[in-house]
Amino acid sequence: GGGGGGGGGPGGGLQHETQELASKRVDIQNKRFYLDVKQNAKGRFLKIAEVGAGGNKSRLTLSMSVAVEFRDYLGDFIEHYAQLGPSQPPELAQAADEPRRALKSEFLVRENRKYYMDLKENQRGRFLRVRQTVNRGPGLGSTQGQTIALPAQGLIEFRDALAKLIDDYGVEEEPAELPEGTSLTVDNKRFFFDVGSNKYGVFMRVSEVKPTYRNSITVPYKVWAKFGHTFCKYSDEMKKIQEK
Repeated sequence: GGGGGGGGGPGGGLQHETQELASKRVDIQNKRFYLDVKQNAKGRFLKIAEVGAGGNKSRLTLSMSVAVEFRDYLGDFIEHYAQLGPSQPPELAQAADEPRRALKSEFLVRENRKYYMDLKENQRGRFLRVRQTVNRGPGLGSTQGQTIALPAQGLIEFRDALAKLIDDYGVEEEPAELPEGTSLTVDNKRFFFDVGSNKYGVFMRVSEVKPTYRNSITVPYKVWAKFGHTFCKYSDEMKKIQEK
């Protein structure tokens, strides 16, 4: 018995190295998804696990800054999914017989990890496939990726669970003082200018929003002045052209 107790010592130490701060479970169709916020010496991170009907598990690991970007991408996929027409009938899909291309794709690269997001469709319906690969260093190539597949009708519930965890655990230090966002309306479009910050620094997200469409770009603080100068330069050039 005593030997067993001694063996438990280092295990107890490991327990303290990675703490679980919060966990949420989302059930979509016959799958369970677990979102766990954890913390170790390197900081906070999120683990997403998909458990299928047969008990098979797939896991993704995201830093909190990647989790924020993933949440924003999920919003884009949710909007895109909402605008899609009805699914292709299964008999047509089978007649085509080749794998269908993604309805929408995005990817994220951070440090040594890549995340591929593809909204796809098969006989069971539409789903968002998220694949993560890890680059192990020069000459070692990428490790075999981990993949989860989120049924599309559960995307909003999943995004909301993720957003809640980010709101509660995403910011470790006091948020920096940032300027208020603003917006412009031009014809039937609105442009939103929102200032945010993450561990890479301060940025501005410029969103173009129409009744059926939304697009955004992220501009790092260090190029704001250049961006502004470029717009002013072209504005002056157009004035000269129009005055000719």
